Amino acid sequence: MASSSGPLNEELQCSICMHVLTDPVTTPCGHNFCKTCLNKCWTITQTCFCPLCKETFSRRPAIKINTTLREVVQHFKEKLNQEESELFTDLIRSFERCQSELLKMMEEQQKAAEKQAEDLIKELQQEITELKRRNTELEQLSHTDDHLHLLQMYSTLCSRPHTKNWTEISIDSDVNVYSMHRALTQLKKTHETLNEKLCQTVDVTLDPDTAYPYLILSDDGKQVSDGVIEQDVPENPKRFDDCCVLAKEGFRTGRFYYEVQVEGKSDWNLGVVRESINRKGEISPSPENGFWLLGEVTENLYLVSDNPFVTFFLETPEKVGVFVDYEEGLVSFYDVESSCHIYSFTGQTFTDKLYPYFGPGDNDAGKNSNPLIISPVSSN
Repeated sequence: MASSSGPLNEELQCSICMHVLTDPVTTPCGHNFCKTCLNKCWTITQTCFCPLCKETFSRRPAIKINTTLREVVQHFKEKLNQEESELFTDLIRSFERCQSELLKMMEEQQKAAEKQAEDLIKELQQEITELKRRNTELEQLSHTDDHLHLLQMYSTLCSRPHTKNWTEISIDSDVNVYSMHRALTQLKKTHETLNEKLCQTVDVTLDPDTAYPYLILSDDGKQVSDGVIEQDVPENPKRFDDCCVLAKEGFRTGRFYYEVQVEGKSDWNLGVVRESINRKGEISPSPENGFWLLGEVTENLYLVSDNPFVTFFLETPEKVGVFVDYEEGLVSFYDVESSCHIYSFTGQTFTDKLYPYFGPGDNDAGKNSNPLIISPVSSN
């Protein structure tokens, strides 16, 4: 799951629900879990085992709340809340400071623009007054009979007055808005460019040559479900003996992302696999064997094919997003609707072509009949 903030956090974290321990209990092998999580895990499994180290117990151990650990957890939660409180306070102060600085800058720009406009209006009014005065004098001279006076004033009144070329004058009254709009536009362009570099949304289509004979694929290759009855399909070395199917497209470089609808299902597997994996006989999914999978084994109980296996409880999402970065050795799973991270395989080494993997799970007498559906990715 997502990385913890430090060693103390890991020690006080339940490896089933991935949250800070609640009513902590300790197994005979020394690992700690939430009491409710461990009881629920043992209720839905036939054997009692440690969800972390997988040690099996011959009979169900009697577990009691570890009161000492519970006190430590409560103290940790109090401290954590106080860290969080200080963080939010600092964030609010930071936002308020930025807002204050922005408002101050806008006010200064507005005042500068208003001062510029006032000065220009004053100068224009002075020019208008001067031109009106000259016009009045010229009007008076046009009716005079004093030719000497007319000659004396002619050179002065007929000289071109000094005026500003107002066609070249402009006032940017929205200078602050323009600056912010320009910054936002540049930010949007940067974001779009970064998205293009970060992730390539791929159009995934199922490969019928790899499908388990009991699976039913839609004509467009976007849906798969368990059909209970074996289909009449030709023998093919690429075909699986297990309830799964691969995509037609494989990837040997770069980043890619796709989404799958799992709504209404209680048993399914998704992820990516190496092209060279074993497809016949017993299959043991793990990164060492070329499998990077997330699956729901029963309602709200999830299993990851990591080494060792990871189990945890999670409310079933409607859609699961799968992101792969080949060069970084990363496979991540996300709840699309809530934009929440579910699990990541990190630090992997990929040398083979990777193919998207789909396991719709057994039909279970119609209880798990819904198909896995490859969904178009929203552009938002």
